[in-house]
Amino acid sequence: MRAGFHASSMQDVAAEAGMSPGNLYRYFPSKEAIVAGLCACDQEELASNVQTLVACGNPLAGIEMLLRQHLVEEPRERFQMIVEIWAEATRKPEIANLCSGIDGHVRGGLAQVIEAAKRSGLAPADVDTDFVVRTMMTIVIGLFKRRAHEADFNGDAELAMALAVIKAAIEGRIRPGV
Repeated sequence: MRAGFHASSMQDVAAEAGMSPGNLYRYFPSKEAIVAGLCACDQEELASNVQTLVACGNPLAGIEMLLRQHLVEEPRERFQMIVEIWAEATRKPEIANLCSGIDGHVRGGLAQVIEAAKRSGLAPADVDTDFVVRTMMTIVIGLFKRRAHEADFNGDAELAMALAVIKAAIEGRIRPGV
């Protein structure tokens, strides 16, 4: 999909996948169905990530592990595909709904992690969970976009910056309106 998802035909997708269009149509009746399949895979991965974060007992260590995987170890092309899907979501309500569902799942999972941190004393009881989650989402989505677009993206440096801000939010050192 070198021309971008929106400009690519099913024939282009089939050629990129190394299969015939007929075979592709057997599995996916449309480009939207391909996106739905990708989103379903993301949902499964996100559910596993949330379980990992909750089970690890230290939210910052778990977040660092997952962000390192995404920002340093995973190939840039994965993030280019994510950005393509986000762009397609601006044109197709059904894809926007899929993306919103994933975002909602991520927000819910992160809220579980922050609430668990509060219960275990790793975060102050009065920390604003919604603020921490929104802060994390804003940082991570921005870094995903940059990972997609910047050939010289320095994942280690950006990970350190992201963790410093996320840690400050979890510890209540940055708060809304302060």
